[in-house]
Order: sequence, then structure tokens, then C-alpha cells
Amino acid sequence: MKILLAFSFLFTTLIFQCAGQDVSGYWKGTLSMRGCFPENNIELQINAKGNVLAGDSYHYQDIDNYVKKNFRGSFDRISKKLTLQEGSVTTYHIPQRCVICVKNFDLTYYREGNKETLKGYWSGNVLNTLQSCDGGNIILTRIRESAFKEVPEIKVDTGTIRLDFYDNAQIDGDSITVLVDKQVVMTHQRLSAKPLTTYVKIDLNNTFHEIEMVAENLGSIPPNTAILIITAGKSRHSLTLSSSEVKSARVRIVYDEEITKGGETIAALLKREPDQ
Repeated sequence: MKILLAFSFLFTTLIFQCAGQDVSGYWKGTLSMRGCFPENNIELQINAKGNVLAGDSYHYQDIDNYVKKNFRGSFDRISKKLTLQEGSVTTYHIPQRCVICVKNFDLTYYREGNKETLKGYWSGNVLNTLQSCDGGNIILTRIRESAFKEVPEIKVDTGTIRLDFYDNAQIDGDSITVLVDKQVVMTHQRLSAKPLTTYVKIDLNNTFHEIEMVAENLGSIPPNTAILIITAGKSRHSLTLSSSEVKSARVRIVYDEEITKGGETIAALLKREPDQ
């Protein structure tokens, strides 16, 4: 009887341990493949609801070279196996010579002491083709917070976007230079209560723009801070940007076709002239 009770307790404990596994969180690893960069960092941001998995994947070299995709999958808590399939590309910023590989992952969850890992194999195809990517083994380790410091993104549904830069709070003599996709659009302009205004347009072949604010001086109260108001159609977004002599501030504007449903097409919107 004691042996039977002990076995029953052990079996119940194992069931609760399996049921208690939570793979939600950040997982970081590297993979090697032919292409633009010999080694890519990869981060999976997993959200688990029961046995259903969803989230975002980042394949990146640095904040200037990355691809962001969403994924869906499943988790078998008994076998500890995960299957993930990447779906649509939500954002990318890579050289034109590069191609995007949409991947599938077959992984197994392991825990040794306080270290948690996902080990397995990945495969994939070049985006919108049947051409296979180089598959291979992969190991990802759980991390506490995202290792990829993404530039903030604003999703818009119109072809013409207005950018207004204001000094933040006290007017202290800050001056800035602003670049759009690394091209200077205003230089050595002093921030004040009156906006510094410029416009950008979404391109059908390049559905996002990167806005960079460079501090030309720090004013009397460092660092150089500004309020950026982004007006896109009927939507309005407010951001606080902070830059210094060694670090600029960035934000990306991304066209999201899901926002424009039942309205004008982006091609029609691109023909609009900005309100002066």
C-alpha cells in the first residue's frame, strides 16, 4: 500500500510539473546560414495560452538590420515539444541584396537547474517562393527581457504623414537635425513652442520610413528632448524623443494595410498633397 501511494504521489507530481511549464517569454539564440550575414541573432517572443502559442520573431544583426515576423504554433506539455510556423513579415530593415527566409521550428523544452533552453531544428523557404533555406540545429536560452532593442514603430494608414517637432516643456535652446531614411530634411533647427514641420510619404515599394533626430546642441538643460507629433490621416501620435551628443533618437513609421479597410487604397492616398 505504501509503495502504491508513493507511486501515485510521484505520478501526480510529474503531471503537475508538466502542466506547470510555461514557455511564455523571451528566448534568444543564434543561427548560421548563407546570405547577408554569416551569423544571425534570433529572438522568439512567445505568448502561451494553454497549448496554443503565438508571438513575434526577430532575426537581426543590429537595430539597423533586422526582420520581424509573427508566428503561431503549439506546445505539447507531456512531450515538451514546441512547433512554430512563422507567418507574415510585419517589419524589415535589411540591405536590398538580402532575402527573407520564413522559418519553421521544431523544438523541445529543457530545464537544468535555473537554466531553461529550447533545442531543436529549423527549416524554411525564401519569402514567396518554394526555394529552401539552409536548415539546421538551434538552441535558444530563456532571457529575462528582450535583447533586441527595437526602434519604436508607429503604424499608419495614409500615404502622407506630417511630423511636428516641439521643445519638451521648458524652452532651453535645443537645436536638432532631422533625417528621414538617412537623408537630411532639416538641419540645425532650434526647437520652440512653434513646431518644426516636415512631411513624408509612404512608398508602395517601401512601406516604412525611419525618422532620426540628432542633437546639434544640448541647450541649457541636457539631454536634448523634443515632442514629436505624428499626424497620419485622422490619427495622431505623440512621442517624446531624447538625444545626446553620442546617441540619436529614432522612430519608424510603418504602413499597415489592416488599418485601411473599406476606405481609400494607398495608391489613391499617395496622390494627396499635404495640407499646408
